[in-house]
Amino acid sequence: MAIESIENRFAPILAKREAESLYRRRPLVTSPQTAEMQINGLQVINFSSNDYLGLANHPALKHSCETIQDLSYGSGAAHLVTGHHLEHHLLEDELADWLGCERALLFSTGYMANLAIQQTLMQKGDWILADKLNHASLVDGARYSEADLKRYPHLDMTALEKRLQKAQQENRQCLIVTDGVFSMDGDCAPLQTIQALAKTYQAWLFLDDAHGFGPLGEQGKGTLAHFNLTPDENTIIMGTLGKAFGASGAFVAGSEVLIETLIQMARPYIYTTAMPPINARVARTALKQVQQADAEREQLRRNIQQFQTGATQLGLTLWPSDSAIQPIMLGSSEQAVLWSDFLKKQGLWVTAIRPPTVPKNTARLRVTLSAAHTDAHIKKLLHALARCQDDFPSSNT
Repeated sequence: MAIESIENRFAPILAKREAESLYRRRPLVTSPQTAEMQINGLQVINFSSNDYLGLANHPALKHSCETIQDLSYGSGAAHLVTGHHLEHHLLEDELADWLGCERALLFSTGYMANLAIQQTLMQKGDWILADKLNHASLVDGARYSEADLKRYPHLDMTALEKRLQKAQQENRQCLIVTDGVFSMDGDCAPLQTIQALAKTYQAWLFLDDAHGFGPLGEQGKGTLAHFNLTPDENTIIMGTLGKAFGASGAFVAGSEVLIETLIQMARPYIYTTAMPPINARVARTALKQVQQADAEREQLRRNIQQFQTGATQLGLTLWPSDSAIQPIMLGSSEQAVLWSDFLKKQGLWVTAIRPPTVPKNTARLRVTLSAAHTDAHIKKLLHALARCQDDFPSSNT
């Protein structure tokens, strides 16, 4: 292979992405994170945020940022050095109590947590059994592990059981890995069946519930609570604080032994600076808001129903999702970008999701709904989507 410059290697790749409508650009936000925002200089209604309960700009969270005279902004070090502040410790205890787990452990991001869990727990000869549509961070975490990654078709419980049966025959430890709510499709994993299979075949269960915590379950406890399930000693739960919580960071919840193992052995935990103590205090306030957000969860449910009813009447192809994530399937990346650009011009921010984030020929608009959206917001979106159908018809809609 010839020696080449960075430009010579990657400029053609970037040009190809541009030509295939796969190039991505960062939108520039110049306002608070709310249902109505300024993005790229446009005043828009935001239908692309994961701020499901409308907490990101909540006065209670902002007040927490004002009462910080006893806190430094930076934590200064890793948790195992001098970075583990009382605010971190209290947040971990409160998250564990909320979920009914023995302990919880904070991470700076959900991506780091997902890398840590699989590479720490799974050893050579073990199997990681993962849903085909798991989040990219779950896929990467499995690849960094010494275990063998075996993916099963999306939500296919028959295929999962066959892999568990084969693993049992070969006396292999298995970790079942799944999203609770799938971030690009919005559907829920059948956790009743998955939990039963895990118990039957002595597998461990790792649930990424980044999009379930807040909107689903009693007190927003997520997908397990939504299905009236409780975690056992072999259940590992990951949640994020930057979506429905409106803050930043992530956590892992589970048994005492699980958490101590991660503290002692997880490289993404040991070798990184702790999140700012200020953020931990804000997240503690956010947790209280999430627990008390029954009215917001009910409003979100009504907004989902309003959008689904209107989209169905328009004949749009929606994915089978009852969550706040409502994908409109368009197929081609070009079509998804065309619709997204048109909506932006109408004051509606709806992101086009394209490969490799989703499989080839499944490009879509990912509509995400919030309790902060009003009836008028959703009606405006539906009206603009009807114009998209008329002006830019797609074979998928």
